Amino acid sequence: MKTSRRAFLKLSALTASVFTVSKSKATNMVLENSKKNIKPIVMSTWRFGIQANAAAWEFLSKNGTALDAVEAGVKIPEGDPNERSVGLGGRPDRDGRVTLDACIMDHLGNIGSVACLENIVHPISVARAVMEKTPHVMIVGGGALDFALSQGFKKENLLTPESEAEWKEWLKKSEYKPKVNIENHDTIGMIALDANGNLSGACTTSGMAFKMHGRVGDSPIIGAGLFVDNEVGAATATGHGEEVIRIAGCHTVVELMRQGLSPQEACKKAVERIIVSAKNRNKPLNELQIGFIAINKKGEHGAYCLQKGFNYAVYSPEINNQLIDAASLM
Repeated sequence: MKTSRRAFLKLSALTASVFTVSKSKATNMVLENSKKNIKPIVMSTWRFGIQANAAAWEFLSKNGTALDAVEAGVKIPEGDPNERSVGLGGRPDRDGRVTLDACIMDHLGNIGSVACLENIVHPISVARAVMEKTPHVMIVGGGALDFALSQGFKKENLLTPESEAEWKEWLKKSEYKPKVNIENHDTIGMIALDANGNLSGACTTSGMAFKMHGRVGDSPIIGAGLFVDNEVGAATATGHGEEVIRIAGCHTVVELMRQGLSPQEACKKAVERIIVSAKNRNKPLNELQIGFIAINKKGEHGAYCLQKGFNYAVYSPEINNQLIDAASLM
């Protein structure tokens, strides 16, 4: 009887061990198979997203990281003097100074940000340097410029003749009335999922044209203009930054996806919250434009805006870098 019981216990232990090993192998196999099925995707705001996506895809199509992809992507409009709302050539504030804002976030929750940065063409790369080389997450104004120069960035004049001429014309009346869907207040926001299943995002802008000196919108604020949660998804925003900040817009979008909403549904809900906020303050909706784009962990994407006119670009194995008009509430 004892021998039989001992044999039974040995057999049970052996069976449990085999089951555990088999279960572990099965789990690893599922993880590996799901990893193989991950398809990279990148999406970005506005028409300049087409060129930005192309640069990002150079990394994603070769199994590069989403972080490298989004930095490389947004640097394209940053360095283009013909793009008047980002980087070099961006429209100045009412004092004639071009000030830039940017932030970046990776799949581990590392973040870097700069605000009111002058004389540096690529604030997104300065933001990444803040993330990787300092104990801080945000550096602003003169401190941001000092840090950039210490890292080898070149000081340059960002005010192009075209932007200077517009500023001088604006001074004749000095009316601060940003126009909806005119890219004098817009942003290049980019989010990406790489082949390893990791998400990252970047956001960079020269802010609203002819703003008060020192004004900062949502673009460099993690949780407002950009948010990434590698377990859930990523989102970025464009439009009137003050409205996005009021609801912590991109964090809201990601949290709504965490609750089970699709990227499109989450973006729509965030826009609806902004409408409630604006109505509570008697802010005319026809003077506002807000747009959100989002990707979830599955690689599904979506976008939504307050009123017609916002578009975004998507690049994936199935979508060959297309410019898409976002669905709108109004």
